[in-house]
Amino acid sequence: MTTRLEVESAIKQLPKEEARNLAKWLQEYLDELWDQQIEADLASGKLDRLIAQAEADIANGNVRDLGEVLRNS
Repeated sequence: MTTRLEVESAIKQLPKEEARNLAKWLQEYLDELWDQQIEADLASGKLDRLIAQAEADIANGNVRDLGEVLRNS
């Protein structure tokens, strides 16, 4: 198995464009892993409490419009 340090060393030897392409691929890979984890958490019920709280906040008017939040930040 290749170690992280070996991978880092190999990356440093890549031309800039190849390193950028690798970074893009890695971000897409990590995004896919994140999506899979969210889907698994959703299917298992781990997010049910958070979803219920968000729905209750919306029903009670305890939310602000995103545009308002962004303008005030």
